[in-house]
Amino acid sequence: MKVVILAGGFGTRIADVDNTIPKPMVPIGGLPILWHIMNHYAKFGHKDFYLALGYKAEVIKTYFLNYRMLGSNFTIDLSSGAVEQIAAPAVDWRVTLIDTGLSTMTGGRLRRVAPYLNGEPFLLTYGDGVADINIDRLVEHHRGSGKEVTVTAVRPVARFGELSLEGSLVTEFREKPHVNSGWINGGFFVCENRFLNRITDDDTVLEKEPLETAAGARELNAYRHDGFWQCMDTKRDKDHLEALWATGRAPWL
Repeated sequence: MKVVILAGGFGTRIADVDNTIPKPMVPIGGLPILWHIMNHYAKFGHKDFYLALGYKAEVIKTYFLNYRMLGSNFTIDLSSGAVEQIAAPAVDWRVTLIDTGLSTMTGGRLRRVAPYLNGEPFLLTYGDGVADINIDRLVEHHRGSGKEVTVTAVRPVARFGELSLEGSLVTEFREKPHVNSGWINGGFFVCENRFLNRITDDDTVLEKEPLETAAGARELNAYRHDGFWQCMDTKRDKDHLEALWATGRAPWL
């Protein structure tokens, strides 16, 4: 299936990390978080990517234009300019980069990618979160539901310790537990192509009218994921992901 990644937002909450690059290009272990997301899909055989770009689109375009060369050993003949690659990165992905506008909303970005999807069902996610989701099971769950859209539901880890109280007595203390009060949108969608009909224009926010109306029509299915999931909204999130990478056992890999 084709994989659409929304990679065009301003990422203002993480601007203190590096405001010269868009958020999907913030590195984890020396590789953009966008690469980590794509690599996870590729492990399940989904290697045809459509990147909906906007803010600093040229940074992402330049990265992929130079991907093979910068990841290779090569010989250059300075007299002729001829370049011979010695060892190129073993990646067989196909990446289509689409500039969807600087101020376009998330739904509008998806709408601009629609002509490239050939009327087929597709996978969709954001360019700022990683997880150990089994994509095969997600797709199977979606197909079994018969619904228009499936969203991955996650329960993130709380930022602070949780106290259970009886009056002024603490009966239980849990440091940064998973949130138990509810599920949130974790991205990693599977969409039937007809879902695109719910998007009207560039100002459509994916998380508002399209998903809200799909839910109202009982066409929004949830795939519950109890495993690892982490978005990268702040420098604190980035540092957490870097620390996990440094262990050599990053859950999303």
